[in-house]
Amino acid sequence: MSLKHHADRLKAESFETLVKARAGKAMVSAPGWQADLSRHYLDEAAETELAKAAAEKDLGGAIERLFAGETVNPSEGRAALHWALRAKAPAFEAASAVRDSVKTADAFAARIADGHATTPSGKPFSAIVHIGIGGSDFGPRLVADAFHDQRLPKLELRYCANLDPLDLDLALEGLDPTRTLIVGVSKSFGTEETLYNLSRARAWVKAAVGDKWAHHFVLVTANPPRAIAWLGTDDGTILDLPETVGGRFSIWSAGSVACSIALESDVMDAFRAGAADMDAHVQTAPMGENLAIRLALLDYWNSSFMGFGARALLAYSRRLKLLPAYLQQLEMESNGKSVGPDGESVGMETAPLLWGGEGTIGQHSYHQWLHQSPAIMPTEFVLAPGATDDAEGVTGLTAHALAQAEVLANGRTLEEVRAEEPELPIEIAAQKVHAGGRPSTFLHAPSLDPYRLGSLIALFEHRTYLAGILWGVNSFDQWGVERGKTMAGRLKTALSGGEKADDPVTASLIAHLND
Repeated sequence: MSLKHHADRLKAESFETLVKARAGKAMVSAPGWQADLSRHYLDEAAETELAKAAAEKDLGGAIERLFAGETVNPSEGRAALHWALRAKAPAFEAASAVRDSVKTADAFAARIADGHATTPSGKPFSAIVHIGIGGSDFGPRLVADAFHDQRLPKLELRYCANLDPLDLDLALEGLDPTRTLIVGVSKSFGTEETLYNLSRARAWVKAAVGDKWAHHFVLVTANPPRAIAWLGTDDGTILDLPETVGGRFSIWSAGSVACSIALESDVMDAFRAGAADMDAHVQTAPMGENLAIRLALLDYWNSSFMGFGARALLAYSRRLKLLPAYLQQLEMESNGKSVGPDGESVGMETAPLLWGGEGTIGQHSYHQWLHQSPAIMPTEFVLAPGATDDAEGVTGLTAHALAQAEVLANGRTLEEVRAEEPELPIEIAAQKVHAGGRPSTFLHAPSLDPYRLGSLIALFEHRTYLAGILWGVNSFDQWGVERGKTMAGRLKTALSGGEKADDPVTASLIAHLND
């Protein structure tokens, strides 16, 4: 029986019955985390068919090829060696070179943090402004926000990504340019937003320190010649972002050097250690116990066969406030595609829309929609308290996460409402009915520390890559992003009064904007 037939069959089954049969039998452990996969439209027969799909698509071979440094990005003819950035003992030369790029960045970071590397005037740096966008911004910003309470007190750390001039204005506000270090991250060193903000930051520093301005700049890139040309001097610092590391997989790289400087020295070490342990799990765990494979199969099942076009990520942890935004790029830029490397349509729905937010805050806004709208939205709960020193808060956070997952699954019938609140008018009672039948995954850890964050991010990286294999897309390119960049370049000319835009609506909008 095909997966499509299983999906049609299970949609007609009682969700409560399906879940009861799976309760306690669908727990999977991975370094730092446990996952309960009980609450999905699955049974043993469908799981068996999914396992066959994993074998047919050779997920085991895909994992081996990734870690062997084989070409897994066919459109660009590259390996994907982001995992080597956190490898404990890289097995081949290219992986060792990637790992060394991090060691160089960490050594530089230590000299800034301990005050041995100073401003041209001999004073320690008091602030860092990180400038990047996309993968060069989301990752470092996530780590810095997650462990804000583990920053060095003597250093201010700020971020700038937006092309809107206000973003840099706010990032620089109140800082002393003579004691500020600017970190610019761009793999190509051709990203418009990053170069714009770097140029404005250069003018700001230069006005205060004169010819020594380049001492205040650290550029992280895979294109050193462009960075050197931009500096126009040997005074700046250039760190390597390897070509085999995609931007959205670069959180482990020199691109996070601002975090390595500003956070306590053991944070990034523990972060990478957690990821390395997850790498080992993904390489060695059998399919049924391999959390990355199980989650990738769930994504494949829910999107391509159950017809669920979106997934909500509900992070019950203050430290994971920025996780949904980070994962939007990781998953949707990687797998938001409909054509495979051979140029042919994949013929199915691929990566779902990913959205979400911070629990319990979201319970007071979009959870209403999750519970009672006509749409069925698979949800993913990630429970990992950021602090555990107050038992009341941890208990409350945990209870709310468990309650939301239970109500989404089980709902509340009209009979239950009337039995519990017999005095209610029928029109009010009807509005309190919850349909239930909403699938969910429950990922949990006792607390969120750097090790567990590293493990979690690596898990989602592998899940994304393996889901891409199942869908038959290349998870390591992003042609849809490139087209918008090209078009924006053309329209800047039109906005400046040059050649008219071809699209009539765009041309009309430009006319109004220029009035």
